[in-house]
Amino acid sequence: MINVTKTFLPPFEEYTALLKQSWDRTWITNNGPLVVELEEKLKAYLDVKNLWLCNNGTSVLQMAIKGLDITGDVITTAFSYVATTTALLWENCNPVYVDIHEENFCIDSSKIEARINSATQAILVTHVYGYPCDVETISSIAKKHKLWIIYDGAHAFGTKFKGRSLLSFGDISTCSFHATKLFHTVEGGCIVANDDELSQKLLHYRQFGHKEDEYFSIGINAKNSEMHAAMGLCNLKYIDQIKLSRKKQWLYYRSLLDGSNLKFLHVEEDVDYNYAYFPIVFPSEADLLIAMKALIKNGIIPRRYFYPALNRLPYIAYQSCPIAESIANRILCLPLFFDLPEKEQELVCDIILVLQKQKS
Repeated sequence: MINVTKTFLPPFEEYTALLKQSWDRTWITNNGPLVVELEEKLKAYLDVKNLWLCNNGTSVLQMAIKGLDITGDVITTAFSYVATTTALLWENCNPVYVDIHEENFCIDSSKIEARINSATQAILVTHVYGYPCDVETISSIAKKHKLWIIYDGAHAFGTKFKGRSLLSFGDISTCSFHATKLFHTVEGGCIVANDDELSQKLLHYRQFGHKEDEYFSIGINAKNSEMHAAMGLCNLKYIDQIKLSRKKQWLYYRSLLDGSNLKFLHVEEDVDYNYAYFPIVFPSEADLLIAMKALIKNGIIPRRYFYPALNRLPYIAYQSCPIAESIANRILCLPLFFDLPEKEQELVCDIILVLQKQKS
């Protein structure tokens, strides 16, 4: 079976050597030395000022919303993982959906201002598949209307825009370190804030609102463990190899499918992309479903990611986003992971291309 992704695992001996340190210290959680070390190494790798390791990529979105005291309308995207919307709902905010670009699947910044009203407090949008939103225009809009910016960078680890880490943009950026991600800590995530005072506030939120016997604010338990940090420390050593491998596979898919009637993510020259996913867009949902059935029959498990469009969720009052809805119905992510063999990529593409020839 060829799954849409496969977790990268470092040499077992490297991981257990770090676990042995924690075992010998009998210090396995509550901001242990491995957590602190990973935070420092991540800040250096990503070139960001402040970063806190947390337990997942959803809690950090909730912390970001709460940390900026956002309670009203929030401009967001209809094309993202469900956590982007449910974090807003969980914090009693009102998602206001804006449609997306057909080329890169991120929010269409030219449509944001028309959706801003007197209740709008923030913009929370996703770097879809690790590709940058129009951060420059979004920044200008936010300054003009005095809005906060939160970037859901769940996929964005390692991507740079004009030489700068995507996670350094906005008032707050978040990332997921789930086992399916480019860089992972098994379960985990991080939250980045350039402002020192805001960053300290988020730190307190992460650990029940207190440090030892000093209480500062409300908080939750969003800490992560030494076991998870150990995995992150091991994996960080291999991140450049992982990126290079995924780039090679991404470009190979692109060459194999060149000339088909599929559409692909368009990567601009000023983006140093992390090649987190390889999405393809079919001419119709019917074409997608036929291809997906054929792939699964041959032991290949792609993913309809993201589906459905978030404005179509059953617990959301519908707001029209025709491009997001169309893309969500027609997009499929193909298998992509560190050691995916070329012959398996060829099998995936052969099945898709044969179906296209049969249709023509």
